[in-house]
Amino acid sequence: MTNNSTPLAVFDLDGTLADTAHRQRFLEQKPRNWDAFFAAAPHDPPLAEGVALALEHAEECEVLYLTGRPERCRKDTLAWIAAQGLPEGRVRMRRNDDRRPARRTKLQILHELARNREIRVLVDDDELVCEDAERAGFTVVRARWAAASAALGEAQERDGRT
Repeated sequence: MTNNSTPLAVFDLDGTLADTAHRQRFLEQKPRNWDAFFAAAPHDPPLAEGVALALEHAEECEVLYLTGRPERCRKDTLAWIAAQGLPEGRVRMRRNDDRRPARRTKLQILHELARNREIRVLVDDDELVCEDAERAGFTVVRARWAAASAALGEAQERDGRT
């Protein structure tokens, strides 16, 4: 449903709804193996806390998925969302050639969305994204239910990859 009067609940995927622990090893090696990292995404187990929160918010909001995954992962991402029983929703992904830090790309998209819609909440595991979103006036829930990964954090901030 896309209704401008319905508020948006914006959910990150990796580390918020999807448990990426099994594919972290591809980011810990040098050079990082991005192809293998994203190829393994369809096998991510769901994070129960994030899924429950998405289902809860779907009762009053339109769910929108905002991920740093590149556009080339769209088919696998949509299939994964459907397979987990997550609410239907639009998916905003990073352009394949976009290497800006996650906090910049996500904040830009949040501002674009907020021009026409109320954003009820952003749920994300990236502390820098959360801090910047809060400073910009958005309501944020920090997804702290997955094990933090230094490699993923660096990938989000320095490599602009997820």
